[in-house]
Amino acid sequence: MTALMLPDIAAQPHGQDQPRLDFVGMRQIALPVLLDGKPLDCRVDAGVSLDDPGARGIHMSRLYLALEALEQQELSLPAVQAVLARFLDSHEGLSRQAHLNLRGELLLKRPALVSPLAGWKAYPLALNTRLDGHGFHVELQLTLGYSSTCPCSAALARQLIQQQFVADFADKKLDHADILAWIGSSSGILATPHSQRSEARLQLRLDPDLQRLPVRQLLDGAEAALGTALQTAVKRADEQAFALANGQNLMFCEDAARRLHQCLREQDGLLGFRLEVVHAESLHAHDAVARSDWNWHRGRSR
Repeated sequence: MTALMLPDIAAQPHGQDQPRLDFVGMRQIALPVLLDGKPLDCRVDAGVSLDDPGARGIHMSRLYLALEALEQQELSLPAVQAVLARFLDSHEGLSRQAHLNLRGELLLKRPALVSPLAGWKAYPLALNTRLDGHGFHVELQLTLGYSSTCPCSAALARQLIQQQFVADFADKKLDHADILAWIGSSSGILATPHSQRSEARLQLRLDPDLQRLPVRQLLDGAEAALGTALQTAVKRADEQAFALANGQNLMFCEDAARRLHQCLREQDGLLGFRLEVVHAESLHAHDAVARSDWNWHRGRSR
């Protein structure tokens, strides 16, 4: 029996010209890759534009199969660009623009501040890329958590402690041992500033000529600039060191945004960025937010 040719409905032309489509493809494709030598369980969006006004559709299976080139290897910009080029090659005459977006969580083992303990921390990230007639475009999104202690709250707490000190020692001769005991008592240090878990969201336009993704470098730099990165496994000595770090890094959301802005301006390989910090207030039922950007809109053609 002669094998019948399987119908290819997507390849059949339209009877009349149709509008151009910016993106046709797939979302949430599972793809395992490596980043900084660590496994990254990715979800991928892959697609191309449909520019041929007479074509009914694209060849989605060709996009899916092209992703195999990224499996189980170090994720790099040259590798991503090669896959995007394959998207376009496999849709010659149909598409002039290719898209590949990856999302996942990078797990990094972070040491405690003092003790020999260490634990894993997850950093959500997204890599959004595009290849078109204007070149290769890359945006990296990173999210990291930190602690922020309110400077105003700290000042108000110090004032209450001063007032209590005056009240407790107004008619007493100052004695070193008594003062030391007072400082260590709850009646002496009767007020504490409020802190909150906070989050920084970074959108970074990368130089497309970078050979490796500087994710670890960017995360380490941002956490060092803030000074109060969230911890994993801790002992009491680590908790005390964390309290010290918070006391030495009092931050409004404005302070955190400015620290990150300065840090990112000093990073190599960035063409522009936009950042947002969110302090989930422990005093209020709302968040405090600050945003900043540098060179973000320049060169961001569609």
